[in-house]
Amino acid sequence: MHQSINMKNNLGIIALLFLLVIDFSCTKNDKVDAPAPSSLIVEAQPSTDNSGNVSFKASANNAFSFEFDYGNGVYATVPTGLVTYKYPTSGTYNVKVTAKNASGQSISKTIDVTVNVALALVWADEFDSQGTPAPAKWSFDIGAGGWGNNELQYYTNRLDNAIVSDGTLKIHIKAESFGGSAYTSARILSRDKFSFKYGRMEVRAKLPEGGGTWPAIWMLGGNISSVGWPACGEIDVMEHKGNEQNKIYGTVHYPGHSGGGSVGSTLMITNSATAFHVYAVEWNASSIKFFVDNQLFHTVVNNTILPFNQNFFIILNVAMGGTFGGSVSPSFTHAAMEVDYVRVYQ
Repeated sequence: MHQSINMKNNLGIIALLFLLVIDFSCTKNDKVDAPAPSSLIVEAQPSTDNSGNVSFKASANNAFSFEFDYGNGVYATVPTGLVTYKYPTSGTYNVKVTAKNASGQSISKTIDVTVNVALALVWADEFDSQGTPAPAKWSFDIGAGGWGNNELQYYTNRLDNAIVSDGTLKIHIKAESFGGSAYTSARILSRDKFSFKYGRMEVRAKLPEGGGTWPAIWMLGGNISSVGWPACGEIDVMEHKGNEQNKIYGTVHYPGHSGGGSVGSTLMITNSATAFHVYAVEWNASSIKFFVDNQLFHTVVNNTILPFNQNFFIILNVAMGGTFGGSVSPSFTHAAMEVDYVRVYQ
């Protein structure tokens, strides 16, 4: 009797195990044999209010989730295929959508999306307050040598070298003995007062002339104190040599591309010292674009491994000589960079 009961129990256990094996096998085969995604459709509807918002709708047969590459270095996984993404800047973006099933099989499709973004002014100096550049917005670098560039000027915080008057900032570079240097000038910067990540910065300025002068409108990564240069990254919105009058340089520096190995281009303009021109950069996760009077003359491809995806601060200065400015004209006595405004849009 007991032997019969045990045999029945054993048979029951064996049957249960058999059913579990069959169920597991079927489940496993279902995943392996799951049909691949097909008939992927991607729709995009940019907003009409210039906000940068784009509504995406992706659908496909047998899809478990959708991966979006928005074409600007930003990615997202969207289980439903329905998502609204806000682009930070105007442009045409190549968007890639990948539909996947539960076992990882996929199908992809790309579309071009044109986005219009009305940027808002987030920071500016119109240089309307007489005297020293606004202390709430600017500080001074003071000293000689140009911090590694072998420059010939001594940067001061004197009104003789940096003054706001009649609606513009004047940075004066002068031939005079000061602190052991033969020239004086000024270098003002927004460090610890204002910095930004991505957007458009534009500066309306007249440039100095004279052999050896080296005016610059540029930016440095806010982490320079911890990582140093060039690891922090540098964006030179405008550089100019008095020895090459009217030739505008737009450049970036980063590890492997510093000093003479920088990445840049140039544009010849007219009347750089006698007329105001607008020098600008448009910067986002996928590119850094350089303009003079809205003429695009250089584009740098940005990506996540470059140091151009963090906050940068602004610098305005006029140097003399050095590794970039070159030889100084023996007849030089004085010149100035005159700045009408600095504006940042996002």
